[in-house]
Amino acid sequence: MQYRRAYINGSSYFFTVVTEGRQKLFVNEMNVDILRQAFSHVMNKRPFVIDAAVILPDHIHCIWTLPPDDANFSIRWRLIKSRFTKHCDNKYKIKPNLSRIRKNEQAIWQHRYWEHLLHDELDFENHVNYIHYNPVKHGYVNKASNWKFSSIHRYIKQGVIPDNWGSLGVSFSDEIGNE
Repeated sequence: MQYRRAYINGSSYFFTVVTEGRQKLFVNEMNVDILRQAFSHVMNKRPFVIDAAVILPDHIHCIWTLPPDDANFSIRWRLIKSRFTKHCDNKYKIKPNLSRIRKNEQAIWQHRYWEHLLHDELDFENHVNYIHYNPVKHGYVNKASNWKFSSIHRYIKQGVIPDNWGSLGVSFSDEIGNE
């Protein structure tokens, strides 16, 4: 199967990035800080905007908007994943599978990630909501704002959504987050 990605300058994308074998790397707050530092480092060299994000124990969801003259999110993800892998807590560097040993790779991240080009404001809003509700969906908290590692706190602070957003549940189309 040939994998195809849509690269459009200045666009906004929804991403899901998963740890290898669903390792719970981000229950360790030090690793969350290292991930944030990796993002910051890459953003300084190759700017982009993080419109929404959530860091869960074994995966990340986020929306990025790229600069008007740039569509290369792949290089950014490669740099973020590489920097995190280099600096993360060594106890999480599990033994790679045979194919990764041959390539001298660490088994920190799944090879691929999910990306979805956001088509319009409604698509953008639905994916922001999906991101913010994801800790509730997975049963980590009963209220989205109770999850520490989420951009929901920025949205609440800016008055975009109330603190109790999602406490009565949120429904999504089957296409949202599962494209």
